[in-house]
Amino acid sequence: MGGLRERLAGLSYGQKRVLQILADVLLMWLALWAAFYLRLASDGWIWPEGNQGWIFILAPILAIPFYIRMGMYRAVLRYFGNDALITIFKAVTLGWLALLATMWLLREFVLDVILSRSVFFAYWCLSLGLLGGLRLAVREYFLGDWFNAGNIVSPVHSDLKLPVAIYGAGAAGNQLLASIKVSRSYKPVAFIDDNPDLHGRTVEELFVYPAEQMDRMIEQTGAREVFLAIPSASRGRRQQILEALKEYPLHVRSMPGIMDIASGKVRVEDLQEVDVADVLGREAVPPDRSLFERCIKGKAVMVTGAGGSIGSELCRQIAMCSPDKLVLFEHSEFALYAIHSELENWNRLYGLGITLVPILGSIRNAVRLRHVINAWRIETLYHAAAYKHVPMVEHNVAEGVMNNVFGTLNVAQAAIRCQVECLILVSTDKAVRPTNVMGSTKRLAEMLMQALDAEQAPILWGEDNGVSYVNRTRFAMVRFGNVLDSSGSVIPLFREQIRRGGPLTVTHPDITRYFMTIPEAAQLVIQAGAMGEGGDVFVLNMGEPVKVAELARKMVLLSGLTVKDNDNPGGDIEISYTGLRPGEKLYEELLIGENPESTGHPEIFRANERYLEWSDLTEILDRLHQAVQRDDYPTIRQLLIDTVQDYKPNGGIVDLLYEHHRTAD
Repeated sequence: MGGLRERLAGLSYGQKRVLQILADVLLMWLALWAAFYLRLASDGWIWPEGNQGWIFILAPILAIPFYIRMGMYRAVLRYFGNDALITIFKAVTLGWLALLATMWLLREFVLDVILSRSVFFAYWCLSLGLLGGLRLAVREYFLGDWFNAGNIVSPVHSDLKLPVAIYGAGAAGNQLLASIKVSRSYKPVAFIDDNPDLHGRTVEELFVYPAEQMDRMIEQTGAREVFLAIPSASRGRRQQILEALKEYPLHVRSMPGIMDIASGKVRVEDLQEVDVADVLGREAVPPDRSLFERCIKGKAVMVTGAGGSIGSELCRQIAMCSPDKLVLFEHSEFALYAIHSELENWNRLYGLGITLVPILGSIRNAVRLRHVINAWRIETLYHAAAYKHVPMVEHNVAEGVMNNVFGTLNVAQAAIRCQVECLILVSTDKAVRPTNVMGSTKRLAEMLMQALDAEQAPILWGEDNGVSYVNRTRFAMVRFGNVLDSSGSVIPLFREQIRRGGPLTVTHPDITRYFMTIPEAAQLVIQAGAMGEGGDVFVLNMGEPVKVAELARKMVLLSGLTVKDNDNPGGDIEISYTGLRPGEKLYEELLIGENPESTGHPEIFRANERYLEWSDLTEILDRLHQAVQRDDYPTIRQLLIDTVQDYKPNGGIVDLLYEHHRTAD
C-alpha cells in the first residue's frame, strides 16, 4: 500500500485533477441512481428509463463547472480540512440547484421528465456524503494508518514514530497536530493545556491532560517529547512551563512559527530546540517604531561588520525601515555574500526598493572608509565591526588594539570628514571596569567618540597638515550584555556539546552574565542612536544576570537528558568546570558611574561616564600606536591601565607573540 500511496502522490497536477473529476462524475451517477432506487425500487425500478437518462447526462455537465470554479480541484487532498468541506457544500448545492432549474425548464418546454422532490433531495444529500466522504477517505489514506492497524500488517512504521505530546490545545496546537500527521515522523499521543475547561476532554481524538498530571500522561501514553505550541504566551509564562517540564524525562522542543510552516519555509521535522530566551524568562524590550525610522527612513545608511551576528541583524532591521541605500561594509567575503544574498531576497520578496551595496573592506583602511562613505553620501553609520572574543583578543593584543581602537578611530574620523549625520558605536558591558584587553579597547573606543563629539572643529589624529574639520556628526554608543546565539557565544557551544554527549564546559560555578536576544540588541542600537544628543552612552535595563552553570543545567534537562553529578552519578551529561580563561571575570556590569538618566524609552538609560579631552587623547594614541608597531606589549598594557578607568588585568600578558619572544630570549 505504501507503493500505491507514493505513485498516487507522484502524479502530476493535471493527472490528479482528471482523476478527481472522473471520480466525482462516477459518484454523482451513483448518487442519482441511489436516489431513484430509494424512491422507485418498490415499483421495480432498476435502471434509468426514457427521459430519465437526461438527468444522468446533465448532472455532471452542470455541476463540474461549479466544482472547478469553487476550487474543489485546487485543494490538496492530503491536507483536506474544514474549509474545504464548506467549499464542497457550496459547490454541490449550486450544482444541484442548477440541475433542478434545468430539469424544470426542460419539463416545461421540451421533455416530459420525472421531477420527484424526494429523488432530488436524496440526490443532494447523497452527493454531499459521497463527494465529501471521498475526500476525507483520501486524506485518511495518505495520513492515517488503516493498513497498519491490528495484526493485518506488522505495525513497523507505527513503532518507528516517536510518541510526542503537544503543550497547548488551541489553534496553534491543532495546526501543529495537522503538520505532525503530514510529516509521519512523530506519533501525537496527547495534549497538555492549562485551560481547566479542556481537561479530561478530547481534541482531535487526543486526550487533554492538565499540566499537573504529567506523570500520568507519560505513563499512559509513553510520550518521549513535548512540543510547545503556545505562541501567545509571555516569556515569563513560557519560563514557568519550561521550569516545570525540566523535572520530567522529556525532550522539549518549540514549534516554528505557524506562518513559516504554512509557507513551507520549515517542516515539522525542523522543530527547534527550546528558545533560550524562554528559558531565561526575560521579556523583550518592545521597540518604538518612531525611533526606529528617525535615522533610517529615506536615508543612506552604512553598517560596518555587516556580516557579523549583530551587524547582520542590524541590516535586517534597517532594511525593514525603508532606507534609500544600505551599504554593507565587511572584511569577510563569505559573511558579506551571505547577508547580501539574504537581503537581496527580501528586497525582491517584499518589494522594498532598497539599493543594497556590498563592500569588501576593513575598518583598518581609513582611505577605503572615506571613499565608500563619500561615494554613497552616508547619513547614518552603525559601527559594529570589532574583535569581541575575550580570550582570543587576550592572546592577540596588537590586533585587538588596532581593530577595536584604531579601527573605530578611522570610522569616527571618516564620519567627521564626510559629514555623516549620526554615528552609533556598538559597545559591550565588558567595557565597564574591564579585566581584559577586549573590554579595555572597547572602553577606549567609547572615550574616543565621546571626546570627538565634544570637539566642534577637531584636528584629526594621524594627519600632519594641522587642518581642523567642522564636526557635524552626532556620536552615540550603545552598551549591552551577552547576545544569545551570537558567533562565539556559549549557547551554540552548549548545544553542540549536548549533541556530542557532553561534557558541558563552564569556566566557573559562580560566573554570571547578562543576556539578550540578537534582534533585541539590534533594535536597541537603532533606537538609542535615534535618541542620542551627542556623546551619549546608552545602556539597557537588562534585568537580573544569569548564572551560566544554571543555564547549562536547564539546557540539558530540556533536551530530555539528566545532569551527571554527585547527586546523580548515573546521569547523561556532566557539567565540567574548566577555570576562568585569560581576561575573564565572574561578573559583568553595565555602568561605571552611578545614577543613570532616564530617556524617552522606559528601558533605555543614559550613562554618565567621564572621558579625556581630545588633545590629551591624541597624545596617548600616538604612544599606543608606536607601542603596537614595536610589539611592546608591557607598554600597551600600561597605557590602557593609565587611560581606561578601572582597567585591572586579572593576570599576566598572555599574547602568543609576546610569550614566544620571551621564551626565545
